[in-house]
Amino acid sequence: MWTLTEQKKACMEKLSTPEGFISALAFDQRGALKRLMAQYQPEEPTVAQMEELKCLVAEELTPFASSMLLDPEYGLPAIKKLHEDAGLLLAYEKTGYDTTSTKRLPDCLDVWSAKRIKDQGADAVKFLLYYDVDSSEELNQQKQAYIERIGSECVAENLPFYLEILAYDEGIPDANSPEYAKVKPHKVIGAMKVFSDPRFNIDVLKVEVPVNMHYVEGFASDQVVYTRKEAQDFFLEQSRATHLPFIFLSAGVSAQLFQETLRFAKESGSEFNGVLCGRATWAGSVKAYIEGGEGAARDWLRTEGRANIESLNAVIKETATAWSERLS
Repeated sequence: MWTLTEQKKACMEKLSTPEGFISALAFDQRGALKRLMAQYQPEEPTVAQMEELKCLVAEELTPFASSMLLDPEYGLPAIKKLHEDAGLLLAYEKTGYDTTSTKRLPDCLDVWSAKRIKDQGADAVKFLLYYDVDSSEELNQQKQAYIERIGSECVAENLPFYLEILAYDEGIPDANSPEYAKVKPHKVIGAMKVFSDPRFNIDVLKVEVPVNMHYVEGFASDQVVYTRKEAQDFFLEQSRATHLPFIFLSAGVSAQLFQETLRFAKESGSEFNGVLCGRATWAGSVKAYIEGGEGAARDWLRTEGRANIESLNAVIKETATAWSERLS
């Protein structure tokens, strides 16, 4: 059972299209953005560069997005560049995780809270959690308690809580391997079931698709892990695993593959409620910005970037379900 206060409902509507789909642009990348920028310049990317690129993307692309996800570390200047109709989500987690351990424990940004996120004008709090449903009970209880605390903060501030779940397997380091592809549906769907419990006070789940599309029959370039029918069954099982609205993340795949995936999800019977799409939309602007500066980045965003987001919007209209249909 999922219900909303009037204030939360107003925030959800601000974050959505008039039809009730979530067509959000994700640019809360920090470590990943530094690595992407570092591919095109020998020196360490500067704070000013990261802030300027986020501002450019916000200014040029939010006229075509229902909302934008930013981070408080480098994204605050971009808030002023959002289109007046676009909603705002702010990330609450620190970027990355401790690579010396398989625990991947969650951690909030040190000087932030749901209250401070609200003070910046945000319409929702987003938090990213790495979760292995087959990890030890002790570790997973620790992670669950952490999410309960954030959920309680969001209730206190009357802000929607978007939980982004990145499933993983402690014993399989390569998430792109066929070995992990075989267990991915269990990991993704299992985690969604856990965090659909009302005790967490989550309003939207931001999740991966339940299969690695590179291993699906008809999409696979070499090795097939799932037949087309098996993959469709996993999409349907995922959709039925939660009563909450859920949206897909693009996970860095190409714009074309992500759009094909959304069509496949719809064909499979998935009733997903939109997307929070990042690199599949704006990744090409990084090279343009580093090599040609602000002008080149704007040119890329006004042409290829806009084309990416408008074609994605068209696919979302064809395939997504309004989140209001999940309200009790």
